[in-house]
Amino acid sequence: MNSMNDTMQDPRIIPAATATPAALSTQNPYLDWLGVKFAVWREDYAEMHLRLQPNVTNRSGRVHGGVLCSLLDAVAGYSGCYAPEGEPLIHSVTLSLTTQFLDSGDGTWMIASGRPEKRGRTVFFARSEVWLDGEILLASASGTFKYIRMRG
Repeated sequence: MNSMNDTMQDPRIIPAATATPAALSTQNPYLDWLGVKFAVWREDYAEMHLRLQPNVTNRSGRVHGGVLCSLLDAVAGYSGCYAPEGEPLIHSVTLSLTTQFLDSGDGTWMIASGRPEKRGRTVFFARSEVWLDGEILLASASGTFKYIRMRG
């Protein structure tokens, strides 16, 4: 059986335990409310973690599809918007997101990873996956994102 390490996971990733507390905040009120934490955010890669708890499940006790879509969308979008410390922040909005729900299971952590595939001047395309404990591929997505300028 394939695992997360066979697909998008990069062995050079810094573990969340060694990241600074500021690096773990998504700076997104919805994701912070949901409990999502950054594990890694660097050029061409983003990884977020979310503990599997009852508040993110459906009435069948499985991860709610909306939670999976939120993770897939967020990690794909962030993967194309990294800016080194001291550089202006980069923001985007989702133009489209095609999602495949692939499996379900019991576990502790959802691990979402995303990578941009192609960049243009105003849009980029990215892929993302959500794994349960790095062993069960729950869902995958591909999306189109538009860079935006923040007002104010």
